[in-house]
Amino acid sequence: MSLPHAILFDLDDTLIRAYAQPEEAWGRLLHVFSAHLDIHDDAVALEKVRVAIMEEARAFWSDQAAAAEWRLKIPEARRLSVRQGLKRLGRPDDALADRIADAFTEMRRQEYRLYPDAHATVDALRARGVKLALVTNGASEMQRAKIERFDLEHRFDHIQIEGEFGQGKPELAVYRHALERLGCEACDAWMVGDNYEWEVVAPQKLGMAGIWYDPFGAGVPAHATALPTRIITRLSELVE
Repeated sequence: MSLPHAILFDLDDTLIRAYAQPEEAWGRLLHVFSAHLDIHDDAVALEKVRVAIMEEARAFWSDQAAAAEWRLKIPEARRLSVRQGLKRLGRPDDALADRIADAFTEMRRQEYRLYPDAHATVDALRARGVKLALVTNGASEMQRAKIERFDLEHRFDHIQIEGEFGQGKPELAVYRHALERLGCEACDAWMVGDNYEWEVVAPQKLGMAGIWYDPFGAGVPAHATALPTRIITRLSELVE
């Protein structure tokens, strides 16, 4: 594919690794709290806690209307999921649940990592004259901190954050506004990211190319209603 006039990039788990592989992350975190949960090194019991928390989280985020509100309050939402997970197991303890949730939030924050080829890819695209936008869901303070931490602001012609713009992906107004700011038609733009609904399905409705970033080789979801324009496992594939 020849390069387009403009590319919109997702932030979390596209340019930076932030929330990928939650099963592994929760497993590590809960091991730290095993004594507090009175299960010590009982792997089976720890797994039951992990499953309960993650199932409650999936149910919580499956409500799209509620998700649009809680995406701006992720640490608080995480507390609710952990509370419900412990209650489901018959051991309600909101204080402990909040400590676990907050520890997970901090662990994830400390472990944010820029994908190794992110800067080089973005810089190469700019050098070739491609207009670039960073389009991310989430709260302004949290997302701005990531953008500053990983030296991203000056690399983009437009940065659009849900908490500042007032709407988030997959609302079509989000993509339209970013394209307008870049002075580009949808037919000459790509959306690149890891979320199938937000970076493939929604942008394709406008006529954009949906480039799905699949660094772990998960493959197209079984429930997918649209095929990505292209699948990449490394950001550098965009300029190869």
